[in-house]
Amino acid sequence: MVRRPPRPEELALWARVAETVKPLPGRKVAKPKPATPVDPEALPPKKSAKAVPPKGARPAAAKPPPQPLEPNRARRVVKEREPITARVDLHGHTLERAREVLERFVFASVERGDRLVLVITGKGDGGRETLKAMTPVWLATPPLRALVAGVQPADRRHGGEGALYVALKRG
Repeated sequence: MVRRPPRPEELALWARVAETVKPLPGRKVAKPKPATPVDPEALPPKKSAKAVPPKGARPAAAKPPPQPLEPNRARRVVKEREPITARVDLHGHTLERAREVLERFVFASVERGDRLVLVITGKGDGGRETLKAMTPVWLATPPLRALVAGVQPADRRHGGEGALYVALKRG
């Protein structure tokens, strides 16, 4: 890894921090080099936050879906040793309405202290914009991402391909 030399503003900041440090007993304080004042106009202009991607570049990949349930926990759920405390059925909703229902359901479940819920999406027609395909994406984006610990397709007993186990974090 190539290291760059510290910038003048970084040296100035470090000097301010170093002044507040009290040395351990028996140790001497290393005197920092005097920082040169930084003239903001002398600094190179900052690049804009929205850089134009080069031609042929692929768009940034979407956030990865939430991780699956822990193997032991998934086994306990399938064997019905860990209860599914709440269920929501998204059948018959449009994508927009289904997302609203899902968000309200997850928030309410976390408030109640539920740890594992079942989201029934249906199998869909295999398209990209089906409830089955979009639900993991919604669970991986804010504000739900902060509440979801894991997502995994449900066992055949609980709906199989048309349902998802959603593990929630503690509130």
